[in-house]
Amino acid sequence: QVQLVESGGGLVQAGDSLRLSCAASGRTLSAYRMGWFRQAPGKEREFVAAINWSGRSTYYADSVKGRFTISRDNAKNTVYLQMNSLKPGDTAVYYCAADLALGRITVSTAGDEYDYWGQGTQVTVSS
Repeated sequence: QVQLVESGGGLVQAGDSLRLSCAASGRTLSAYRMGWFRQAPGKEREFVAAINWSGRSTYYADSVKGRFTISRDNAKNTVYLQMNSLKPGDTAVYYCAADLALGRITVSTAGDEYDYWGQGTQVTVSS
């Protein structure tokens, strides 16, 4: 199995940028398709972005499209989420998640398809 640790969260102002990292250990990251999800206080967890095992295919929630970029460096066993033009509505705990690719080249936007989750990193955007 794989262990995931997120980092890079923090308190920023609206319009600022942050880059989240998700470091994997235990198994090579290239075996997994990856996703970022977030959960704001009092709200359900929601999909943010996903990337397939090779990095050639990505998908974004409409709310972050054009502002966030997901990428991966399989050699470093790390997935990233570059977040630009942050808004107060982006405030949440951000989680990365991993799902065994099993040869699939597609991404997954469904949280229940992911088997492994990190502990989360807090992102707070002030207005």
